[in-house]
Amino acid sequence: MEKTVEQKLQALLKLQSIDNELDNIKKLRGDLPNEVQDLEDEIAGYQTRIQRFEEQIKELDQTINDFKNKKKEAEKLIDKYKNQQMNVKNNREFDALSKEIESEELELVLCDKRTKEAKDKIENKKNEIESVKKILTDRNKYLQEKQKELDQLVGESEEEEKSLIADRDKQKVHIDERLLTSYEKIRLNSSNGLAVVMVKRDACGGCFNIVPPQRQVDIREKKKLIVCEHCGRILAGVEEIVVQVEEKSTKKRGFKKLAEEA
Repeated sequence: MEKTVEQKLQALLKLQSIDNELDNIKKLRGDLPNEVQDLEDEIAGYQTRIQRFEEQIKELDQTINDFKNKKKEAEKLIDKYKNQQMNVKNNREFDALSKEIESEELELVLCDKRTKEAKDKIENKKNEIESVKKILTDRNKYLQEKQKELDQLVGESEEEEKSLIADRDKQKVHIDERLLTSYEKIRLNSSNGLAVVMVKRDACGGCFNIVPPQRQVDIREKKKLIVCEHCGRILAGVEEIVVQVEEKSTKKRGFKKLAEEA
């Protein structure tokens, strides 16, 4: 059976009321959840940095091994060319082999230089890893402290929060899916989490912009869903102002009696 607009608004108001209570519980936790999340992200960043340094060290170790192999090859060629020099037939062949030997000797020097540079880089990377590990230890300790504070706060309101979440799930069943999606979207874009509000003192209860009288008449009739033209929140009704006539009449009677006595 299709629900009336009034029934839909009542269901939304109940859901908004539950969400308000849940929001209040979260407010009591302050910035702790965000602090914990930021610390976890920061720690993950440090762990990634350490992992990257370790991968770079592996690459540098491989580079050193490559230079060692190149050096061995150069040493073999030097021995080979020197043995060939013993059997040359003329000076031109001897000079050509001498140039080859000189080239391989330069390769040896270059390999030693590149190996030293790689080892220096490895040392620097290891120092950086140790430095980051110290920071990581401190941040992990701080995270544990903040997580303990958060767990304590969550523990204090855990039962109430579970009960409210259960109530919320039950209430959601009474709201049409498209309307619920709109409600959630408005809440998400709202700074105070309000998606359904009343008109109070001729103004929207969410953004406080004036709602025209004719608009208020339409809202009171509850024949269709009406949203605030300024903030897009659903306007569920108009809050009536109760004038305390009795109190004023009592005061008047008191003043009249005093006048008579005088």
